[in-house]
Amino acid sequence: MTPLANRTDSAAPASSGPAHAPFCGLIDAILIDEPVLVALPGAVSRPTAFAIWVWVARDLCSDIISHDQIEQGALTAAELEPLMPELLARMKAALAQAKSDIETSRRLAAQLGREDGLERLPIVMLALRNRALLTKAQAFGRATNTITDDAALGSAISAMPLQDPALAALVFQAALGQVANPTLLITAAIKLAGAPSEVAILRVGLSPLIDAHIAHAQNQLRLLRLSGPFSDVDLVCRALERFHHLVRSLTGYIEFSRGSQATAALSTITKFVSDRLEPRLKEVVTDLNQAMRRRDGADRLDTDKLLAAVSGVYLLATVRDCRDSLAINAVFDQAWSQSGQALEIHIQRTMDHYRQNLDDTNTASRLDAVIKMAQLRFSNEYADTLKKARLAAERAR
Repeated sequence: MTPLANRTDSAAPASSGPAHAPFCGLIDAILIDEPVLVALPGAVSRPTAFAIWVWVARDLCSDIISHDQIEQGALTAAELEPLMPELLARMKAALAQAKSDIETSRRLAAQLGREDGLERLPIVMLALRNRALLTKAQAFGRATNTITDDAALGSAISAMPLQDPALAALVFQAALGQVANPTLLITAAIKLAGAPSEVAILRVGLSPLIDAHIAHAQNQLRLLRLSGPFSDVDLVCRALERFHHLVRSLTGYIEFSRGSQATAALSTITKFVSDRLEPRLKEVVTDLNQAMRRRDGADRLDTDKLLAAVSGVYLLATVRDCRDSLAINAVFDQAWSQSGQALEIHIQRTMDHYRQNLDDTNTASRLDAVIKMAQLRFSNEYADTLKKARLAAERAR
């Protein structure tokens, strides 16, 4: 499998966010999608941010924000920008009143309609106040993809607002979404800390960088949908590879304290990913056998099963490359071994059938599939050998 060395977590530019996005996209750089298993200081779930946006537009600022524009998706970030000082002033006043009175606090929590709405409101306000800094943080994240000097990268990290942990959390969250190789930031942080331990990194104020890695790893969970033959396995595999790069940049380089919050968070999301993958891995060999089964008499090609088999082997090969970030060894080892044995049998049988009847379109389709699966499960060289054997059979016609 090709590692996602150039993949980033894209975020919509603040200037082009639609009205249906929370605050017209002004804080998209810090938003993550559900499921959110672990709350982290620099990330806000998109549904929670949207609930806060609805509250602001409907209950606080309906006199200055057009409801019709929001409903039609016509309100732009550029139009919202001049209103931000007034929005923030009203949000600050509402929050201060809620903090001073329990009943008002309960009423505000009910208006927000999310359990974590009141808790995450200060984070959203801080992000809105520093929206220009979030844009700069994203530019920094993109710039790291071309920085080859470790000293320069360390200096750039040191220039972050580390003295303000809440703001640093937002900045690192925004930046990391644009970083292709997250390990570079961690190795630079270790050099700044002078030691590869979590304690040393926390001592120099870089705990928000660790939190951002965990938040972005968690943000891949939404993409791990593996039900049905038409699930987007390519998207799942790309998310899994991104998850692996983020997690390994932490666990492969930092010595975490036993029982630390980061350790607990990583354990939680790793278990979730592994639990999502296990049932699908157990189906790979069954799908392979069913897809390649020939029927006596009128043979019929089961295209759904064929797609499921190829997708399953593709997923299996990706899990092999990412297994160091997963808790799935026993299930993977069994699926990997059995799929190899089954595939070798089906390759031989299918090639024999093809040599006997080169005009059989069903056999030709199965041969295409097993060659692709051989490339994923074994190697490109093995697949090339099979392609040559197929050409030789066709020339000998």
